[in-house]
Amino acid sequence: MERGAGAGARVLVVDDDPTVAEVVSGYLDRAGYVVDRAEDGPTALARAAAHWPDLVVLDLMLPGMDGLEVCRRMRGRGPVPVIMLTARGDEDDRILGLEVGADDYVTKPFSPRELVLRVESVLRRTRPVTAPRPCTRPVSPSTPRPAAPPRTARNSP
Repeated sequence: MERGAGAGARVLVVDDDPTVAEVVSGYLDRAGYVVDRAEDGPTALARAAAHWPDLVVLDLMLPGMDGLEVCRRMRGRGPVPVIMLTARGDEDDRILGLEVGADDYVTKPFSPRELVLRVESVLRRTRPVTAPRPCTRPVSPSTPRPAAPPRTARNSP
């Protein structure tokens, strides 16, 4: 898989299903991300405190503390983009997840390739934009120049 826009970014994958966590981690790793994993809410908060992630992929139904509370607490500590990845797909759950602070909401079953693209998309939108580079091309003679100020009796030669 090609390295994406956010390659090298640290992603925390929080899911109590080892198969899902392994698949998501594998795809993100192959896309060039640094991946940390947690299987429950308290472990997710501890991992985030040790190495603050650039983005979190977060399940809602977790042992110890649900994903909504994990999201609230992480957002209370600092800005972090969150993609909820969950089997809870009814409208009320999606709305609640987005209201709590999720930047995106993906329901299971899901496409791992699509999830990687969503991670890249969220990181593009949330990472600081670098300053534009100055133009290094010489100005050609055909490039219009700014108009000179009008001449008056006071500033004429």
